[in-house]
Parts: sequence; C-alpha cells; structure tokens
Amino acid sequence: MKYKELIASMTLEEKASLMSGKDFWQSQDIERLGIPSMFLADGPHGIRKQAVAADKLGLNAGVPATCFPTAATVANSWNPELGEKVGEYLGEEAITQKVNVLLGPGVNMKRNPLCGRNFEYFSEDPYLAGKMAASYIRGIQSQGISACVKHFAVNNQEQRRMSIDAIVDERTLREIYLTAFEIAVKEGKTKSIMSSYNKLNGTYTNESLHLMRDILRGEWGYQGTVITDWGGSNDRVAGLLAGNELEMPTTGGETDRDIVLAVRGGELPEEVLDECVDRLLDLIFTTEAVYRRPHIDFNVEHHHRVSQKVAEESIVLLKNEDGILPLKFGKKVAVIGEFAQHARYQGAGSSIVNPTILDHTMDCFEESGIISIGYEQGFERYGKKNPKKIEKACALAAKADVILLYIGLDEVTEADGLDRQNMRIPDNQIDLLDALYRVNPNIVAILSCGSAVEMPWIGKVKGLLHGYLGGQAGARAILRVLSGDVNPSGKLAETYPLRYEDTPSAPYFPGNEVTAEYRESIYIGYRYFDTAQVDVLFPFGYGLSYTTFEYSDIRVSRDGVTFRLTNSGSTAGMEVAQLYVGCKSREIFRPAKELKGFAKVFINAGESKTVTIPFDDKTFRYFNVKTDSWEVEAAEYRIMIGASSADIRLEDTLFVEGTGAPLPYDKDKLPSYYSGNVRQVGAGEFEQLIGRPLPVADWDRSRPLGYNDTIEQCQYAKGAIARLAYHGIVFAHWFLRKIGKRSAANLIMMSIYHLPFRGIARMTGGAVNMPMVDGLLMMANGRFFKGLRHFLKQRRLKRRAERA
Repeated sequence: MKYKELIASMTLEEKASLMSGKDFWQSQDIERLGIPSMFLADGPHGIRKQAVAADKLGLNAGVPATCFPTAATVANSWNPELGEKVGEYLGEEAITQKVNVLLGPGVNMKRNPLCGRNFEYFSEDPYLAGKMAASYIRGIQSQGISACVKHFAVNNQEQRRMSIDAIVDERTLREIYLTAFEIAVKEGKTKSIMSSYNKLNGTYTNESLHLMRDILRGEWGYQGTVITDWGGSNDRVAGLLAGNELEMPTTGGETDRDIVLAVRGGELPEEVLDECVDRLLDLIFTTEAVYRRPHIDFNVEHHHRVSQKVAEESIVLLKNEDGILPLKFGKKVAVIGEFAQHARYQGAGSSIVNPTILDHTMDCFEESGIISIGYEQGFERYGKKNPKKIEKACALAAKADVILLYIGLDEVTEADGLDRQNMRIPDNQIDLLDALYRVNPNIVAILSCGSAVEMPWIGKVKGLLHGYLGGQAGARAILRVLSGDVNPSGKLAETYPLRYEDTPSAPYFPGNEVTAEYRESIYIGYRYFDTAQVDVLFPFGYGLSYTTFEYSDIRVSRDGVTFRLTNSGSTAGMEVAQLYVGCKSREIFRPAKELKGFAKVFINAGESKTVTIPFDDKTFRYFNVKTDSWEVEAAEYRIMIGASSADIRLEDTLFVEGTGAPLPYDKDKLPSYYSGNVRQVGAGEFEQLIGRPLPVADWDRSRPLGYNDTIEQCQYAKGAIARLAYHGIVFAHWFLRKIGKRSAANLIMMSIYHLPFRGIARMTGGAVNMPMVDGLLMMANGRFFKGLRHFLKQRRLKRRAERA
C-alpha cells in the first residue's frame, strides 16, 4: 500500500469516514492528518459545478463553463485526437473551478434508441466507444485531475434504473457491454470509475465480486477508485468487500457507523477497508497536487472556438439530393424552425452546462455569407400545434430559393432519468414540413437531437444535415457546413433503423417490472441489422462529403491491413475508413462483421495516401463461456475496409491460428442466435444461452414493501396512505404535463416515482436515515400509526445525536 503509515495513524472511525462524502459534491477531509476534500463535478461535455453551496444537490445553473458537443456528437467525428483535445480543455476548465474529479465520460452502449441518456454515450459499438473514451480520459487527466468513467456497467435504460436487474449472458457482457470500459481502463488509464445503479444478473453492480474484483481489478489490473453513482449504494459493507471505495453523496455518517460495526463484528476485515482507504487517498493526493501550481484562468473565447471546431468535424451530412449543399452563392434562403432562434445544443438532467457563450443561428448569418430573407418560428418548441405559425412559415418559404428547416427533439424529451416514448419527431414539426413541401420542395432539414429518430418524411427534404447536440458553438458550425466553408466529415456512430420495431432489443425494452432481459445477446445495432439482413435508413458509419473517395490496393498481413485512399473529387476533405472483420466459420455464432479499427484521414483534392490500420488483441478474439476466457477460433476471416458498415469497398481473407478452445455452444439449442434473427427469442432458448433458469420478472405483490422496492410499487401497498401518495404522484405528473411544465413532470418521474425506499436515505444527505425509512415502510405496509410513531421517534433520536 502507498499510504501504509498514514493509514496506520488513523482511527477506525476516521477510515470509515473517508468512505462516504462530506456533502453532496465533496469527499470527507481529515484536517489533523492533512487529508483534504476532493470536489467531484458532473462533466461529460462541460463542467457542471453547482453555483450553490456544496451541501445541496440542486438542479439549478452551474458556474459558467464551455458547453462542448455531447459524447454522442463527438463520436460522429471518429477522431480520438479530437476527443483528447476536448478532454484537455475540460480538464483545464475543471482546474479553474477547483474540481478534482470530472464525472465522465459515459461509455454505456446504445442498446436501444429510446434510452433517454443516449446523448451522453458514444456509440452502439464498444470498440469505437472505448477508443473515444480513452482519448477523453487521456486529455482530462493530462491536466492533473481525474476522469470518472461511467456507468459500470450494463446501464442501458433510465426506467427503473435504480432497481432493474439486467439479465445478460457472460459472452455478451464481455464482448459488448464491458469492452469499452476495458479500453478506458487499459488504454485511457482512468483513475476513477462510477458504478451504475442497476443490478446485473441478480447483484447490484457495486456489490458484484465478479464485476468489481474478478474482472475490473483481477483481469484488467485496475488500481484506481470506484465511486457509486449518487444514491447508488445499497449495502455499504457489501460494496466495500467488492472494492467500491467512495459512496456519494453523504449519508450523514450513517454508513460510516455500519462500516465500523462490520469491522468490529468480523464481517469486514480491516485490511480490506485499509486497501480501499489507500486507493482513495491516492486519488485525493494525486488530484490535489495540481492546485499547488499558480492559478491561471482559461481563455473563454478560445475554448468557444475549439468547441466550434469539434462540432464542425462531428456534423453528419445524411442526404444531398441534386447537390443542394453547399448552398450556391446568391441563393436566397428562408430560415424556419424554433431551433434556429433558440438552439438545441445539449441534453438535460445532470449534464446541463451553463455556457460561457451561446451562438444562435439567426445571430451568425452575417458572417456566413448566406443570404437570409427572413425567419419564422414555424412550430411551438414543446409540441403544441399552431396553424398560424405554419401559415406564416409557408408565406416566407414561397419567396425563397431554399428553405433551411431546423427541426429535432426538445430538451425535455431526451433527459437523464427518463426514456423516450417513441422515435418520432413531434407531429407539429412534421405538419410544418408537409405544408412547406407543398409550397417549396427545396428543403434542407437541419436536425438537432442526441439520438436516432425515425424519418418517414425524408423523401420531402433534398438535404439533411444532422448536427446532433453541437454544444454552445454548434449553430455557427452548422452554418459553416451549409455554406461550404467546412466540408462535412462526420459519420454515424449508431444505426438509424427504418422504424423502431426493427431494432433487435425493441421486444425486450425496457423490460419487465423486475428484470430487463437482454435476449438479443451480441446482436446490437449493425451487428444485428447486417447479420439478419434487415434494411435500415442509415447504416452505422455512414456520412456524406462534398467530395468523393476511392479505395484501392488492399494488402493484408499478420499485423494489419494497408490500402490506398484517393480523394477523387474537387474539394479537400476527411474520410473515415473503417476496418471490419467477419469469421467465415459457423461453429460459433457471430455477427456478420464487427468494427475492429478505423482511421480518419485528411486528403487534398486529387491526392492519394497509403493508410494502415493495425490489428490488436481484440481483432479476432471472442469470449468462450466454457473456458471462461478470451479465445481465438482457428478459421478464415474476412478483412473488410468500408466507408460504412454497409459500404464495403475492399475485401481480402486471412487465416488465423486459433487457441484450440472447445466449442462453447450446442448449435441445435440456439437456432435464433446462429441465424441472427433474435427478435423473437423464447424463454427456453434464452435460458440455454445464459445457462440457468430465468429469475422472476414481476413484482411479488403478496409480500410487504422493502428497502429496494420503489415508490411506484406503492400502487399495490397494503397501506391506504401509500396508495393515496402513489395516485397523488401520478396525478401531479399528469397535471404538470397538461399545463406544459414537462421539466417539472420529468423531475417527479426521475427523482420520486422510480426511487427505491432506501434512496430516500441515500439521496437526502443524511436528512432521513434508514431507521426513519423503516417508519415509512411500516406506514406503506398498513401499520400507519406505528410507522408514524417510529418515524418521529427516530427523527428525534437523530436530532439529539446531531446536537450531542
């Protein structure tokens, strides 16, 4: 241990105190030993340090910081160097705000397009997500602070996220849901990781010995700190035994006492506690050293311009019929759409950044060179229909050569804590598009949202530019692409299905009352669509340019693949060349192809470059559930170079020697997985895959409510007061939505409806303790007066103890 002498000088109580927060955002300090507090702040795409006291959770504005494009946006750049640059600037701003740990990036897989937090995640592909995350981490930590990769692991939905049990077979867990974390740990060398709220195969992730000890610390050799998601601790002692060092936020000393009692009772060996303290001290001291240097403020304008550059390289051109883009000189454009006036540039919830500067489209036209003849709002931002606005928009559109139509999803639709209800753009925006098309068919749609949407209307636009959520400078970046000052080079980091029902996880998402069954297994995103040969709207890795690229001269060796890339157009540009590998053997079920490498290359018009993409330890491996280890199957492999997963330009084959492992599956018992048609996997076949009976999927309504049951479950509680409270919450949610206060309605769902009873204690900073929760549960379970007396008694005892 690094800090053996310091730990030896601590009392047991002091050791325990370090294992949970001092307040909502700071770790505990021990002044007599010179151990300072750390400050932890949200920050996947910008620092969100609360502008109020650190002892309040708060959902108010943070201290102003640069709002960079979200992870879902930057992933479309396919440029790890750009990600590292973002990380460097995030780290620099964190230092100016005295932040030790930046809570990001998020590397969970985009299993399903409806996950409300997809805007915060990179991709449906673990290799791309891992490489981008590692680059962010290197950038952030180069400044002397720590990144905190999240949410470990299999946190792929927001509904019931604090109680849901993700049922995943071991191979899928390793190949799909852990690979990005593995890359973040091994290549990014992250100093901290945030555990997720959910259970994984029956155990809360932060208590899982398999996840935390066997894989994270054992196989990956991770030496850093694990931090709970806020309020995400269930059993504090079990979490420590698994190696989860820091519980956030504070519990007012309650779990500290649990730790002390566990050590004294022999449940928790003190040497395990000492190891956890040692790892946490290393994070505290290594991230505090930077603050001994002279303080320098960051250059606000320069960071804004960097944010713009990142957005420019991440914008994806999806359609360009008749070469409508870039806009020809002298063309008169009508600008229509609420998002042109008030940009949609970031997500919602815990990642909201208070931007230092905010560009809006209508303020940036003069410098773009585009001739605007006017602006009309066209639609109400939050979905209300308004025929008069459509009428005004059509009158303006009739006078224009080209319509720039700004549409997308509002910030209330994509939010931390809630999943989307569907993949559609709001109806009032589609009504506007239909009306405009009848007046003037020269429409260029500019899409702003953080996740995939259905586009049955795509035939009515000639151009489609997807800006995703481009940060505070995104509006100006979009105009530079429209004008041709920037040649678009972004490519999709996720597949866009024709309709939601085509998605492989659609039949199983968001799951049952208790469990979310991942019956689609390894067939996520393009892995499914390509294998099952299902048509999509836009494939993974797709994106257009204002120039053209030709691929030639493929050469494959044991170490990698080399080919020639030529810019055959008249404009300089960047191309993302993608390496896919497919195994020709059918002995083990696999996707038709998987991304195993990529390169982004800038090439001048008429120029050619030789590109090499090396193989690595992940190129040919698969996880064998019989040997419980990574293996290589002896077989011929297709080596494919493509402009997208569906646009393979070059192909060769390579025979690879295997590791001689036994075959892991009985092919006859897993027909869906060997065919790739996984949208109707039966319970029996899924049980064959996971190797055990499926757990009970629904609530047991016959038993009393307990700590891990949610407020939602009060609907069937024995206590009338609990049922009344449930219906009151449902009514409040309905009423707030009815009067247009959707943000407040969302807050009810996020912070109350799906909250487990233990979360009342874990999320209130010690204001409510677990004995008080016992009183609430008595009331919910039909013993109202006994529960009320118990609650009030425990509150008195708590207050007396605080005064003592």
